[in-house]
Amino acid sequence: MKKIVIAIDGPAAAGKSTTARRVAKILGYLHIDTGAMYRALTLKVLRAKLPLGAAEEIEKLTEVTAVRLERRDGENKVFVDGKDVTAQIRTPEVTRSVSKISSYPFVRRVMVREQRKLAEGGGVVLEGRDIGTVVLPEADLKIYMVANVAERAKRRKKELSEGGIEVDEEILVEEIRKRDQQDSTREVSPLRKAEDAIELDTSSMTIDAQVEFIVNKAKERLNT
Repeated sequence: MKKIVIAIDGPAAAGKSTTARRVAKILGYLHIDTGAMYRALTLKVLRAKLPLGAAEEIEKLTEVTAVRLERRDGENKVFVDGKDVTAQIRTPEVTRSVSKISSYPFVRRVMVREQRKLAEGGGVVLEGRDIGTVVLPEADLKIYMVANVAERAKRRKKELSEGGIEVDEEILVEEIRKRDQQDSTREVSPLRKAEDAIELDTSSMTIDAQVEFIVNKAKERLNT
């Protein structure tokens, strides 16, 4: 049976992870949260107490770090060097630091290599910032998810609250704006929409509606 590669890109808190996970489940595909991979490495850098600008030290650390995504008990889990860090990678400290770590060319080179391996043979839903433009430019279906900053801050606040972390919504608005600026202007693999991507504004859409839209587009591709 034919299986396609689905790339979902977009800025922080646009709803990519939840939507991609549910789309993958419906289609019976593997969900690959590439942002979680960068967050996992960022967590290790922070735990090693390395300055974010210490490029040489971070490169050495990257070379000896094993990041793995795995599905356990119906949930996606993230492991660093064999330890489950799924919850820890969502802290505000990691969120503030991940854009800097992911901007390093050597970090992206390693991560892109691993992501392409995971996508071989199709049957995957990858989500991140540069899947359709850099990681898998030949993906069968490309979706670029966007949402206004206020809605994204609201979603991020809810996500953090569910993890027991309370953050003022106005602070999140500023952090998201800063993250957008960093991601869009970085020299290596900047955040941008692929020319052949379908833009999906999720500002006023339910998760169910987002999932249905992408699943229907995937079925169209499967039937061509």
